[in-house]
Amino acid sequence: MTARTQCPLNFTVIRCLIYIGFSTLPEIQLLIFLAFLLLYLLSLCGNTAVALTVCTDRSLHTPMYFFLANLAVLEICYSSVIAPLALVNLVSGRKATISLAGCGTQMFFFVFVGGADCVLLAIMAYDRYVEICHPLRYTLIMNWKVCACLVAGSLVLGFLLSLQLTILIFRLPFCSIKEISHFFCDIPAVLRLTCTNTRVHQAALFIVSVTVLAIPFLLICLSYIFIVAAILQIRSAVVRCHTFSTCSSHLTVVLLQYGCCSFIYLRPSSSYSPEQGWVVSVVYTFVTPVLNPLIYSMRNKELKDALSRALGRKMLSQG
Repeated sequence: MTARTQCPLNFTVIRCLIYIGFSTLPEIQLLIFLAFLLLYLLSLCGNTAVALTVCTDRSLHTPMYFFLANLAVLEICYSSVIAPLALVNLVSGRKATISLAGCGTQMFFFVFVGGADCVLLAIMAYDRYVEICHPLRYTLIMNWKVCACLVAGSLVLGFLLSLQLTILIFRLPFCSIKEISHFFCDIPAVLRLTCTNTRVHQAALFIVSVTVLAIPFLLICLSYIFIVAAILQIRSAVVRCHTFSTCSSHLTVVLLQYGCCSFIYLRPSSSYSPEQGWVVSVVYTFVTPVLNPLIYSMRNKELKDALSRALGRKMLSQG
């Protein structure tokens, strides 16, 4: 993807688009840049640490941590689709342009990775449900072949939905308005630049949003209804507390991710506000990828101990 394209701006046919997300706040652009850079680096470090720890620590070679490692990799890709270009635009101090091809590429990978991320969170809820509600059959149901197929399925679903939606949107004619009221090529912001009826495209966006947001979230809620019922039947308070702690971190991540994304993509297009759009987008593109590894490492004793052991080995090897 080309971060900056030298495009003449007097073409009738639009060849490039202009970001104006943060250009209206020149006096605090440096502060925004530093904050975004810090969040992006923390996201890279935190999610990389989780993924590497799960891969190298044999005690974490279980389906739950396999899914967690894949989630960490997706979070790295997710934030990397948006953050580098946004940081370049912020540090330049002026309005930045992107080619239509670059915009389409960014949108494709954003929907692809984001959709796979949301579906994987639903798979993780199903994994918790099987382990807690059907512990004797857990290893039979959640074998490694099934786990690999579930992860691959989330990626294939995200890829197919993203490919169709991106092609559908970028076949539209764009008007003389070239300015995106956003800091990346988000779907609602791009659709506002077209000069034709987008009812079909809005319907397609709604279907994709329902597929990767509403349906997985309903499945997660259903899983946790059975999980809570099973936990309440456990007599030992210690076991009950430990069992709930393995689920609470996942539930916290789910509420953050689905809450922000649903606010943008499951609301009527007529009520879309560019200002609200990019403010909420900051949460799920910069903040959530940072919080995920923190939430899992703080709430999960096994992962916390594995991270401590890995850090200890690193310090000993350097000493």
